[in-house]
Amino acid sequence: MKKALITGNRGQDGAYLSQLLLSKGYEVYGADRAGDSGLWRLRELGIESRVKETYLDILELTNIMDLLEKVRPDEIYNFAAQSFVKMSFEQPILTAEINAVGVTRMLEAIRKVRPAARFYQASTAELFGSTGSAQRNETTAFHPKSPYGVSKLYAHWITVNYREAYGLHASCGIMFNHESPLRGGEFVTRKITMAAARIKKGLQDKVHVGNLAARRDWGYAREYVEAIWRMLQQPKADDYILATGRSHTVREFAAAAFSAAGFKLEWKGRGLAEKGVDARTGRVLVEVSKEFYRPAEVDLLVGDAAKARAKLGWTPVTKFKDLVALMVEADMKRLEIQ
Repeated sequence: MKKALITGNRGQDGAYLSQLLLSKGYEVYGADRAGDSGLWRLRELGIESRVKETYLDILELTNIMDLLEKVRPDEIYNFAAQSFVKMSFEQPILTAEINAVGVTRMLEAIRKVRPAARFYQASTAELFGSTGSAQRNETTAFHPKSPYGVSKLYAHWITVNYREAYGLHASCGIMFNHESPLRGGEFVTRKITMAAARIKKGLQDKVHVGNLAARRDWGYAREYVEAIWRMLQQPKADDYILATGRSHTVREFAAAAFSAAGFKLEWKGRGLAEKGVDARTGRVLVEVSKEFYRPAEVDLLVGDAAKARAKLGWTPVTKFKDLVALMVEADMKRLEIQ
């Protein structure tokens, strides 16, 4: 039985990956900070009792080394991060300490304690920032536009460096936006689907969002963790983009979410004055707020996953509107249970 250690396992990706690995017969150790924040995801997937919960702080090297010595994992998947772009502008030093130096601690601990283990680092499409409108692939230049993106760029390159310098089987998955019913409510996608469900139930009046024109490549997180697992099964470590190759605006995401909840949105106004209005009643359901704009915006992110298709045999299946509907339906069901 293989052992897998998943840091940040209570998050969206960690939870889905835990479920996948358990289905493949792995012994799964979930490593996160103390407390039960996020355990709801494992509960919803019905795997809470099957994941061996351990505590790890990526800021503490000896903690990481002790855990590796104790578990002796065959595969290590690192999702631990300060993952909010907006917060990274407010807490840039902490973001760097966790996302950049923290990954270096992980790699150094692996090199010293468990060098035969295979390592996965969760990279992000935010590495690319403003590098043009074409689909990004593994050879596209990086130009991050937030402290979050910069910290993740360091983590990406230090992983490559440890692979080349020390021969570690260390791979990076450059994941474009991937969503699911397990997405945290702090992210704009889940914020919108929760609002659509709550407005339908009469529990909320409207939702405030930022840049409606921002375009993103949105895929289904449950499918992305399959590709992540396949990366660590390859004879040689490498880096791969995970994306659908199609982009949609936040405006389109909102329209799809409210449609799934039984509303038809009409858009009126421009910029900060733009509103999403219920076509039937004229009621304002979506408003724009400058509060949710970033100091430096990334207008478009869309990826080319040709390498993952060719080498991993991986292709995303779930379509954009189906993904949004999945999220809204899950939020509607949660409200019925409450």
